[in-house]
Amino acid sequence: MIRPEDIERFYQEHLPGAIREKGVLKAPCPFCPPDEQKARGTLVVYLEPKSFFHGYFRCLRRCSPGGFLLHFARMIGLDLREVPGYDPDRELPSSHIVYPGKNLNNDIKKFRKLMGDREYAYFNNFNVSKATVEEMKIGYNGRYLVYPYFLEDGNCYAARCVMPERDEDQFWHGDKSFFSPEHRIFNMQEIQRCEDGALFLVDGENNLLSLKELGYPAIAVPGFNNLEALDPDLLTYVSHVFLLMNHTPEAQLAARSLASGLGYKTRILKWSPELKRGYTLCHLAREKGKNFRTAVSAMIRSSQSFSPFSSAQREHLRFIQQLDRERGRRLLGLSTGFEKMDEALSGIQGINILGGQPKAGKSCFFLQISTEVVRKGIPVIYYDFENGRHKIYTRILCRLSRLAEENLRRLDLPKEDLDRLQRTTDLFREMLHYFRVVTDRKLSPDTMRRQIDFIKHETGQDKVLVVVDSLHKLPFKNLSERRTGIDEWLRHMEAVRDEQDVGFLVISELSRSTEGRYDEKPDLGSFKESGDIEYSADNALILVPGWDPLDPFSGGERKSTLWLVASRENSPGKVGDYLLDYPYWGFKEE
Repeated sequence: MIRPEDIERFYQEHLPGAIREKGVLKAPCPFCPPDEQKARGTLVVYLEPKSFFHGYFRCLRRCSPGGFLLHFARMIGLDLREVPGYDPDRELPSSHIVYPGKNLNNDIKKFRKLMGDREYAYFNNFNVSKATVEEMKIGYNGRYLVYPYFLEDGNCYAARCVMPERDEDQFWHGDKSFFSPEHRIFNMQEIQRCEDGALFLVDGENNLLSLKELGYPAIAVPGFNNLEALDPDLLTYVSHVFLLMNHTPEAQLAARSLASGLGYKTRILKWSPELKRGYTLCHLAREKGKNFRTAVSAMIRSSQSFSPFSSAQREHLRFIQQLDRERGRRLLGLSTGFEKMDEALSGIQGINILGGQPKAGKSCFFLQISTEVVRKGIPVIYYDFENGRHKIYTRILCRLSRLAEENLRRLDLPKEDLDRLQRTTDLFREMLHYFRVVTDRKLSPDTMRRQIDFIKHETGQDKVLVVVDSLHKLPFKNLSERRTGIDEWLRHMEAVRDEQDVGFLVISELSRSTEGRYDEKPDLGSFKESGDIEYSADNALILVPGWDPLDPFSGGERKSTLWLVASRENSPGKVGDYLLDYPYWGFKEE
């Protein structure tokens, strides 16, 4: 930790004629080029001890980029050993880039000459001056604004061209090798200039410009989706990183993901909840005008060091609220609609995995539970990789209307049945507000998290039931490593369960015996290709048919037995017997 008095003494020693005014040291800028017509600019150094930017210097004429102590020492050619806090063993992180011989430097100069009053007026709309635009070497190619992405060696190899007021209309210009996400850091040289200091990271070049107008050091990515490719090691020696993303849940999630890699030196600046989705720094600059600096300062002061842990106050509040919700309830979880199953599980909570042989009715069983949950106003996301949306809707309509599937297509349906079908169709339309079927074969855990947030927002409910049909057909990165992929998905479900208060119903396949049959004795070893079910499932269940599901001519009573083979909170054993309610795609609990 560098002492504030050592920083002030360092600048006083190397800035002859410096004068301290309150928390700012002022001196003639030693970096301004000599000009007989103009006096040198003023170099200011911020020396407020409690500020994150204590020791940051910059020239008010913007002759050269500002920075902290080590950057100042390098610019004046000082022996770095004289700098307070210098570590001779420190090795700056290297991006290991092989720089090509050709660059865009001359193109950037040409584009800068094409900037006119109309282009500068565009930036002035969000209070960014011509001087700031020129400092960042932004140009114009006749149609698009050109944002140059200079790299550590001081050269530009790629530039992003954006249509003013139409951010979606954009393209990259230059060397294709430098279009990839890991190179998309605007103003990258700022990182080394802020060694042992503080730095903003924002999404969008214009948001960076609004901060540079205030004199803050900053880097930017084109959009929050580029944060995933940003190497945290590049920011190893920056002491404080302020993440200020646009006001969207996706951007905040990406910021938290990066902050997890950067650690406690990161502070995620938060927007007021009542602001509209997509609100940006540029909006804030336009809205606040002269008070923009005050607004940004307030966001900095209210920020906290990132922690993956909830605060003690929040944890206590959540626990007390949960106790209040549970008081007087017969079931801790969501009711399944089956009395014996509710009694055995105390309702649906946590991760519930159901195994069974093919055609045993697993999908039908969970679909019935899903519709009963939906009818109580609890949202359900049904991830289907087995049946398809049309088949799922048809089966729901059959069960609720008590009409066989072929009767739904009849033109001569009796009036009584027709009226019942109409009432059920109206009910089904209302249910769809709470019931979402997702068949995305590229589903990822992050997408699942966002969809849960969306349905909570759309329905105004805190509880959500997620159904996965089935575990073995979830998308995996590598199909040859299906077991590893299944275990990884189970771990993600555990995280979603804990973070978002979600109940899971998950269908799983069972393993065959050596004779090709399914074991008669249900236990954890019956589940296929997943050792983690034993550790991840709150309840593991197996549905055992007392008839041959693969025999199309199997007649008589079609009864299945549901077994609870493992549970964290409940006693394993037989749950109950269930009769297939043919042809209405449902079960009746005996």
